[in-house]
Amino acid sequence: MSHPPVVHASSSADAIAATCRQHCLTSEQFATLREQAREAKKTAYCPYSKFRVGAALLGGDDSVTTGANVENASYPVGTCAERVAFGKAVTGRGLRDFKAVAVATDASTPASPCGMCRQFIREFCGLHVPVIMFDGEDNFVVLTLGELLPLSFGPEKLGL
Repeated sequence: MSHPPVVHASSSADAIAATCRQHCLTSEQFATLREQAREAKKTAYCPYSKFRVGAALLGGDDSVTTGANVENASYPVGTCAERVAFGKAVTGRGLRDFKAVAVATDASTPASPCGMCRQFIREFCGLHVPVIMFDGEDNFVVLTLGELLPLSFGPEKLGL
């Protein structure tokens, strides 16, 4: 059985520095991802669940693209923050390569992307890409996409 991931305090400069070293991010990129995901969360349209989610993507060109969840009265029609952000980055900026994904919620512990979003992220990110998850107090957990989606199915499986 695996151990639960470590939740790091947002005030821990050592934890942030270690995360940046491990995932080839600068402290400025980490801070930008945290802030942009938190700001994106404010734009969420979630009148039914009241569960705000913001996402920020660090593109291969070092740009940041954000998204927030958008719910619908017909529940399955809603769209998660991660998929909104990727859709904007792919169609609006032509990006296909990403260095990191950040997700922010108001939950008391960091929440991970749902299963559908994990698979969607896999389309554009390698298994080494960090997914940084922030809770309502900006505490965070970092897992790679490979840790979140083991034995994943990616575009390379299609041999294209």
